[in-house]
Amino acid sequence: MANLVLSECGIRPLPRIYTTPRSTFLSNTNTTFKLRPSPSSSTSLSFRLNGFSTKNWALNVTTPLTVDSSPPPVEAEHETQRFDPGAPPPFNLADIRAAIPKHCWVKNPWKSMSYVVRDVAIVFALAAGAAYLNSWLVWPLYWLAQGTMFWALFVLGHDCGHGSFSNDPRLNSVVGHLLHSSILVPYHGWRISHRTHHQNHGHVENDESWHPMSEKIFKTLDRPTRFFRFTLPLVMLAYPFYLWARSPGKKGSHYHPDSDLFLPKEKKDVLTSTACWTAMAALLVCLNFVMGPIQMLKLYGIPYWINVMWLDFVTYLHHHGHEDKLPWYRGKEWSYLRGGLTTLDRDYGVINNIHHDIGTHVIHHLFPQIPHYHLVEATEAAKPVLGKYYREPDKSGPLPLHLLGILAKSMKEDHYVSDQEDVVYYKADPNLYGEVKVTAD
Repeated sequence: MANLVLSECGIRPLPRIYTTPRSTFLSNTNTTFKLRPSPSSSTSLSFRLNGFSTKNWALNVTTPLTVDSSPPPVEAEHETQRFDPGAPPPFNLADIRAAIPKHCWVKNPWKSMSYVVRDVAIVFALAAGAAYLNSWLVWPLYWLAQGTMFWALFVLGHDCGHGSFSNDPRLNSVVGHLLHSSILVPYHGWRISHRTHHQNHGHVENDESWHPMSEKIFKTLDRPTRFFRFTLPLVMLAYPFYLWARSPGKKGSHYHPDSDLFLPKEKKDVLTSTACWTAMAALLVCLNFVMGPIQMLKLYGIPYWINVMWLDFVTYLHHHGHEDKLPWYRGKEWSYLRGGLTTLDRDYGVINNIHHDIGTHVIHHLFPQIPHYHLVEATEAAKPVLGKYYREPDKSGPLPLHLLGILAKSMKEDHYVSDQEDVVYYKADPNLYGEVKVTAD
């Protein structure tokens, strides 16, 4: 049994939490235990993303509740068999890691670069073909295809940010800057905030990406902001605004080195990425003078916004929209494992291969150093350990049209969470759209 958790990320061993033997997990005691909270304790874990060895990030993981192994009363048997997604799991990160084949952790920079070459070649081929044909029968198809490929470039840069692209931090940084700058994303600014998202996933206040608003913050939003945040398709255009000003209730910018997102020692990284972003923006302005603004809008502008919609669509549904309400945590109830288990896998049909299996999200969130081309195999290997804490995604047709209904339903139901409890679930504001009047002709 492996006793090191996330060794490539630098996490120290977790203590065993079981106090009685089990058929599938080891224990050194014979104590029969009851359902009751364990004394509050925490283990300091040190995160180190591969490629950024000088930056250590600590977070506290609360010891999960102990589990009652005594037989339940007969009359309450049906209740004890109901699965509670907010209950602490009967396994730990080491158990999941041990189930994943060793080769799934191996990073192949040549294989990673082959995906970059493939995607960049497709991007240029699509642009050249659309410009040559210059037909309004072709342009809409081009926009959809090129916007999807821009999104694929983002995913490869995302792997660079996690260090799952290669073991070479310089290669990760160079490729990440080229890919993300080309689609107007500040690489280091995003990388640092995304690291915060992974280290605090599932935490109401500390998470960084698509985390729920507390009821107090929700009620302070003005009507236009509230309407924009929960109305389709407007909310699917949010990402550039998030990069500039973050989420409601948080301050700072991904472009400014003095933002609350960053430590003083990260200022140089943030300035470098902002300079690369500025250079790309300047190049686009120059191309507008050379090719004309209409042509640039068709070649780059519209695909850029299709990419933004893909990004918001995918990242939102990885944390929202399950048919059963999933918990969010705060305080002593939160732990890295429990927060990670609230993420969701999604099936995107033929898009799975195009956007590098980003839909296999649960294992990615728990072990972000696994390369994307091993995520499907790693997920299959981990399923027996995860049990009901893994939610099998709905199968998609060639295109993931089934997810549109899930997205719309979540926007109507997932608005805010309670300010009080440490295990909370989304609630809906029945009056959110009350002032929107729809008239029929």
